[in-house]
Amino acid sequence: MSTHLLPGDPPVEVSLKRSPRATRFSLRVSRADGRVSLSLPIWAPEGEALAFLRDREDWLRHHLETAPVIQRAGIGAFVPVCGIPREVVAGRLRVARFADGRIEVPDGARTGPRIRALLGALARERLTRAVQTHAATLGQRAARITLRDPRSRWGSCSSKGDLMFSWRLIMAPPDVLDYVAAHEVAHLIEMNHSAAFWRVCARLRPDYALQRDWLKRQGSGLLAWRFDTAEDGAKCP
Repeated sequence: MSTHLLPGDPPVEVSLKRSPRATRFSLRVSRADGRVSLSLPIWAPEGEALAFLRDREDWLRHHLETAPVIQRAGIGAFVPVCGIPREVVAGRLRVARFADGRIEVPDGARTGPRIRALLGALARERLTRAVQTHAATLGQRAARITLRDPRSRWGSCSSKGDLMFSWRLIMAPPDVLDYVAAHEVAHLIEMNHSAAFWRVCARLRPDYALQRDWLKRQGSGLLAWRFDTAEDGAKCP
């Protein structure tokens, strides 16, 4: 992997990544952090890749301009919880907690991770409950539920019936979280996205299209939140 600086105002750093699976040039702007990458086949000359990049500069800058602004979870921020912005204030306890409609957290370098731990615990509770409800409706049972922080999907279902969810779903409105739970539970019956799958999904969430559209429009805003430490934030502005 190499890096190219696309000149302009402002200059844009682009990571060039050669891949044995790539058959063409592919330009991508990460919806999580705005990083730009250009994938190219192993055999492709770098000069052709840079020409491809210059041809699509207008497209690239448009997407960068419309990308969500990175938000950092700390004292004074308003972090969305179940779709409602909650003010983060300094508290006296050693852990983060919900109090009076706000998030109380000790002020310090680990403010972000403490908030993330609080949201993660709430996400596990809500997602587990939603999965159990939808699975019971279908006469199914999930093998295991895990929470992670993926950048390209909100949930997944393995062939063994293990379900994975993004803990960031707790920042979305409750109906959106519930839809994603229903979506993955539906995969316990249909391991595809066929018409049959969407019929199962509609049985669990008749309004699934509305929630799916919300994620398409607003999901990048959830990914824009950072919960790293103050030290990590200095290294990765």
